[in-house]
Amino acid sequence: MASSVSICIATYKRPSGLRKLLTHLNKLEFQHIPPPTVDVMVADNDAAGSARNICDTIRPNFKWNLVYDVEPQQGVTFARNHSVAMASPNTDFIVFIDDDEFPSPQWLEQLLTVQQSLQADVVTGPVIPQFESDPTPPWIIKGGFFDPPQRVTGQILHIAYTHNSLIRASLLRNLDVLFDSTFAFRGSEDVHLFMRLFQQGAKIVWAQDATVYESIPIKRTQLKWLLERNFYGWSSHSLLESQFSPYLHSKALRLTKGTTLLTIGLCTTLPSLFLGKHAFAKALIFISRGLGTLSGLLGSQGGWDGSKR
Repeated sequence: MASSVSICIATYKRPSGLRKLLTHLNKLEFQHIPPPTVDVMVADNDAAGSARNICDTIRPNFKWNLVYDVEPQQGVTFARNHSVAMASPNTDFIVFIDDDEFPSPQWLEQLLTVQQSLQADVVTGPVIPQFESDPTPPWIIKGGFFDPPQRVTGQILHIAYTHNSLIRASLLRNLDVLFDSTFAFRGSEDVHLFMRLFQQGAKIVWAQDATVYESIPIKRTQLKWLLERNFYGWSSHSLLESQFSPYLHSKALRLTKGTTLLTIGLCTTLPSLFLGKHAFAKALIFISRGLGTLSGLLGSQGGWDGSKR
């Protein structure tokens, strides 16, 4: 029996990205499983409704059911929550993908295949960088700072992210709060959600062939952005993990991890000066991750807004 899937997209003033995403969703293929019933939900976080025309233009030649609505309250959590609320109450799966990404033709089939074969509650896959800078700085490529993790399909995880994930819809219906508005302008709202699901016993697995591609603007290929992103990401993870596991042994592990990362960074900074910018950046990122981990352990996420933009 074919499944029903609601692909949820939160968008904000990214017309070219949204158009590219919808175009590629229209190219999804199903060769090994019955094609599911697919609804695509676009929640526009621009009160002016700037994405409406894009959806209206694409809809006549779109092979899936395309639903558009505006979420005027600013903040990514409000847009994500609205996109889920737009989905049919009978849908089997909620799928998340960002408006600066686009999927491979087999993306959704791979997510569904892995879910069915392993009876997983959440399935997530790799996000491959597509750099907008031409040429891309060599140190960025050599450092592999945006390379996705290489995992085996079926590997059990304790976390996932909304840039490429499928969730059993019944899990979300049982939650009083989906994306917490506390994170509306800070990011990490997805980390908070998936940590809660994992704590409640959700089975989260990896699908290596469920590939999504992400556009990487020039701004994100700067060292300052990488350091801020790593500090914030690791401080958020540490803070939330401390909240969900408020035990001394958990805090001790985070303290050990933070100090280890900081020590590695400090010890490799000087030698890295002779190995190239990519090595120097890696040393600084170790320091940033270590400081972020310790900051989160102390109850702080830092001052970055958490946005990818």
